[in-house]
Amino acid sequence: MTKFKLIIASVILALGLLGLGLSIRSGINSISRQSRMVSVRGLAEREVKANKVTWPIVYKLVGNDLSTVYNEIQSSNNSVLKYLKDNGVQESQISINAPEIIDLSADRYNTQKVPFRYNVTSVIVVVSEDVDRIRQLITNQGELLKEGIVVTDGGYQYQVQYDFTELNNIKPEMIAEATANAREAGNRFAKDSESTLGKIKNADQGQFTISDRDPNTPYIKRIRVVTRIDFYLED
Repeated sequence: MTKFKLIIASVILALGLLGLGLSIRSGINSISRQSRMVSVRGLAEREVKANKVTWPIVYKLVGNDLSTVYNEIQSSNNSVLKYLKDNGVQESQISINAPEIIDLSADRYNTQKVPFRYNVTSVIVVVSEDVDRIRQLITNQGELLKEGIVVTDGGYQYQVQYDFTELNNIKPEMIAEATANAREAGNRFAKDSESTLGKIKNADQGQFTISDRDPNTPYIKRIRVVTRIDFYLED
């Protein structure tokens, strides 16, 4: 009886060791499969027209009497508003900034005599989704010269700005395209390595960027996204 129990115990031990060996082998194979992967990137790009424009109209006036300069600003503002409204710009799209006044005589570091005491900058801002109309007005803004208004370069502070605000509408399509491009690159790699592309292990959507297509056409935007995807490789 004792010998029989010993045999049973030996069989159970052997089966246990066999099961453990199979488990270890399976685990090693699983680790091996998981360690075989390829990391690829997928690109998607679009060129779109801006659907919003911000146009600062900047002009300057100088004088020695502040009240006179102020009246001239009011008259010039009215002329600019008339030009805009006559050309289809809605009043709700126009805002008038408070004038920026510099008293040149108050500059203690300026020892030279200045011809005018006050230098006043007036800014009228147009914000519109009718980009084509505003672009045409910008081209024809020389018409304001007939009213004695000289529109000046606003410098870095006051630049015409074009924006694209409908990114969410094209995001899903672009992500799908970038993912498809990444999978195509993964399939090429898998074929070259005599493997098969498996499931996705990790995926990074990437960040969308919007930039001007070039310096001459800021109203055309280039949208770009690069996704990064890790695929398993299978035999």
